[in-house]
Amino acid sequence: MGLAYNVYLNSDRIFGCKHCKTHLANHDAIMSRNFRGEHGKAYLFNAVVNITEAEAVDRNMTTGRHTVRDICCRQCKEKVGWKYDKAYESSQKYKEGNYILEAELLCTVY
Repeated sequence: MGLAYNVYLNSDRIFGCKHCKTHLANHDAIMSRNFRGEHGKAYLFNAVVNITEAEAVDRNMTTGRHTVRDICCRQCKEKVGWKYDKAYESSQKYKEGNYILEAELLCTVY
């Protein structure tokens, strides 16, 4: 299998895990700030790094039914959000393959 090395992002503004500060996403990867998670405000990203994905499960959410996977920081194993695998509503298809990171679980890393 080999060792898993963390990816270090190079950007003016980087979001990291609140617990261990591992890089998770560039500010430029935000697709939308108009989301809510379990802990309040959340952001939709088109790319994240240094995460592990849980098994896919169906969840009924505010915007309908989705198949999602919880995502955790690869370094400290804390849950930081989820990934959309499938949206059953046609108006929600843009979420497929994208990630939600919850603001309360993030910090800004410079």
